[in-house]
Amino acid sequence: MRLLDTDVMIDLMRGYPPATAWFESLGNDDAPALVGFVVMELIRGCRNKEEIEALRKRLRPFEIFWPREKDFTDALSDLWTYRLSNDLKIMDALIGHCALGQRATLCTFNEKDFSLIAGLRLEKPYSRSTS
Repeated sequence: MRLLDTDVMIDLMRGYPPATAWFESLGNDDAPALVGFVVMELIRGCRNKEEIEALRKRLRPFEIFWPREKDFTDALSDLWTYRLSNDLKIMDALIGHCALGQRATLCTFNEKDFSLIAGLRLEKPYSRSTS
């Protein structure tokens, strides 16, 4: 299973061609899902009621997963360890540990923070131009 991080979802919603081509290449059996906290981050980016409704409609096909109790405990442990030394953010710890708990691959371009989570599988699903 693949879970999409916020950065990948933003690329999809903006119609970034490599993101949309990758997403369209996935079969129904390989459809990615979302962590509930990713949905919350996307909602936070909405500026008005119309954007909220458009987002709700766009996300309807996605299955949403939430962390288990152990995932919260492990995220807290990593925050104790990496908050000051590596600036691990709360949402990244929660998203990463939810993916780990689901035994999912997290599709993201945020390798810096997520690489702190031991055992988490990461994937850059498409190429991003550097310009």
